[in-house]
Parts: sequence; C-alpha cells; structure tokens
Amino acid sequence: MIRVALPKGRLGEKVYDMFKSAGYGVSGIEDGGRKLIFEDKKKNICYFWVKPSDVAIYVERGAADIGVAGKDILLESRADVFELLDLGVGKCRMSVAAKADFKYPKFTDTLRVATKFENIASDFYRSRFQNVDIIHLNGSIELAPLLGLSDVIVDIVESGNTLKENKLVEIESIFQISARLIANKAYYRFNKDEINKIKLMIEKLVENK
Repeated sequence: MIRVALPKGRLGEKVYDMFKSAGYGVSGIEDGGRKLIFEDKKKNICYFWVKPSDVAIYVERGAADIGVAGKDILLESRADVFELLDLGVGKCRMSVAAKADFKYPKFTDTLRVATKFENIASDFYRSRFQNVDIIHLNGSIELAPLLGLSDVIVDIVESGNTLKENKLVEIESIFQISARLIANKAYYRFNKDEINKIKLMIEKLVENK
C-alpha cells in the first residue's frame, strides 16, 4: 500500500483533489473530523494528514512513501528525498524585506537577519560572502526591523500586503515557492513503476490546468 503524507490545511485539500481526480480518491477523507489516516485497500493507497513542515521528515524517514511539501520546507529541512514534480499550487516566494530607507552594509560588516528559515537565509548570504547574524523568530517577523532587532527579514511573501501594512518593502526575491511531489528514495527505487504511474496521472492534471 502506498502511504501518502498530505499537509494539513487548504494546500493539502487542493493536492488531495488532484489525487482524487487522478483516480486515487478515498472515502471519508473529505468529511472533516479529527481522523488522520484514510486508506482504500482496493486502490492500494493510504493517506494521512500531517503538519506541513513535517511532511518531508515523514517521507525522508520512510513513514510515508510519497508526500507533498513546499519548496521552502524542502530547502530549509534539507530533506534527502526525490523531488518528482512541481504541482503548480501553493505559489508564493521567499524574499528579503526591510524598512524603505535600508541600504546593504559592506560585506565585512555584519547584517542582522530575522527569520524562521535559518538554513535558507544562511545559504543565501553565504553565497554572497556577506557576514550575517541570524536571529531565529517563530512569528511576527515583520516586527524585527521596526523595533531595531534586525536590519532585514527573510520570509515568505504572497501578496505583499502584510509588508505594506507594516511599512516594509520587498528588497529582492530569493526563489519562487510551490508545492512539490516528493518520494522516499529507497521506496522509489523499488517501486518506481507504481510511483511514476501516479506522477504521470497528476502531471497531466497540472499541464491541463
């Protein structure tokens, strides 16, 4: 039975609709409630809901065979998984933002960066040979430059309205984000045909959107 880790929330619901349209629907999964695991032995598939940031962990460690995670989660977690397909949903971007009068310091000076994406921010500025002090925050990242805690923030941006409301500007985009279909490496090697069958069915739906 193929075990599929789906992210809780609207993104997971959109992704499940793709699997359902591809012929892998399971009864009861759309009824709501607190049940987390749904399976159909005839279709040889099992779904379970997990926190979005945990999907890559479940897949990497083999608790799930395939799953769906945002590109931001994959890069931040550095999960050792196969990335099979860009699903084209959950689109946003990872960006640097700051107050309007901000100017980058010299490379030799230390840039204070507030973010919950420590690995992404570190990798980005390391590639530029910029000295940085990474300040890990779990929420309300926009407050950091306003209160003088940081010079810039690295965070997910969708519409940009939150930045505008807090008088911050987007300085640059680091990379585009969307949901990706991923697979456990060991499972994929031994079950490539079955996984690719699912991938091709969903890929057709993505192309026809």
